[in-house]
Amino acid sequence: MSAKIKNIILVVLCAVFLFSFPIWGLIKPDAEISKSERRPLQKIPVVSVENIMSGKFMTDFESYTLDHFPMRDNFRTLKSYTAFYAFRQQDNNDIYIAEGYASKLEYPLNKDSASHATDRFRYVYDTYLEGNTGNIYLSIVPDKNFFLAEKNGYLSIDYNALISQVTEDMPYAQYIDITNKLDIADYYTTDSHWKQEEIIPVAQHLAENMGVTLKSEYTQEKVDTPFYGVYAGQSALPLKPDTITILKNDYTENYKVYDFETDSYIPVYDKEKLNGNDPYEIYLAGPKSLLVIENPQAETDKELIIFRDSFTSSLAPLLCEGYAKVTLVDIRYLSPEMLSHFITFDKQDVLFMYSTSVLNNSVTIK
Repeated sequence: MSAKIKNIILVVLCAVFLFSFPIWGLIKPDAEISKSERRPLQKIPVVSVENIMSGKFMTDFESYTLDHFPMRDNFRTLKSYTAFYAFRQQDNNDIYIAEGYASKLEYPLNKDSASHATDRFRYVYDTYLEGNTGNIYLSIVPDKNFFLAEKNGYLSIDYNALISQVTEDMPYAQYIDITNKLDIADYYTTDSHWKQEEIIPVAQHLAENMGVTLKSEYTQEKVDTPFYGVYAGQSALPLKPDTITILKNDYTENYKVYDFETDSYIPVYDKEKLNGNDPYEIYLAGPKSLLVIENPQAETDKELIIFRDSFTSSLAPLLCEGYAKVTLVDIRYLSPEMLSHFITFDKQDVLFMYSTSVLNNSVTIK
């Protein structure tokens, strides 16, 4: 084959490649969400004189084309491989891999964010809790960087400073330290959350410090659905999936869980969520503004209110054994100003339990 023919073939192939991708992008249906990244994709912008003159149309159109580019996830994987293994970067889009665990950089410490969180907690205390409740507790869930970042050469927040700031801003709450009850093996390799089967010591430690006893044992049920956590998609690497395990006993089988959002009772473990974007939502159906768990087998009339984030979804079924009723409140979705419409504060114990990542990014707290 002559050099001229080779050059012609090369030019034709390049032309086909360059022109086919835009055409492919135009004719393929637009997806609404990125399952791997767990986020909505940019919609095609509205054409208007105002949008064109302001430059907003072209900015949004660029985002739209990037989000809907053909084989986008494949190119993301190629980019990640190149970043991690060719250029030896320590992280890609703030995701790093250390000791077999994927995690997201959390740096620097945002003192203003922590202050916003404690200001909202103070509002809850001043408005509803002072003089109307039993004991008030605080516990902080460390993220994976607490165990991974510093010793593997990654930047991380000053956890001691964060915990000190929050505890000093909440003198009305007794702090229960759980950091010494955890290690990195208690967390999923591809997700930010902890494993329910590994946090029984955490539940027992909390219960002991709150004056209740957890006696029962659990049977473990491993679910068949592979669990690709949030960092699996964000890293764009073909990480090995985790396995979700749920803990069951006579108590969990008989809890009555009421969901105020749907005005209905829901299961403790909602297996339909395994088919959704985030299988971790199997625990108490995922993000919920307000849930009440009743324990018909309780040997006490004690009640507990937990102001919480998603880490408590897998913890609450373990704590409920020690209470007649546990109320779970997520003020990222329910404004504190509305609490009196749903909750009667009357001598219940209260636990504020939040992860370091939420405290350091508390803009979502209403």
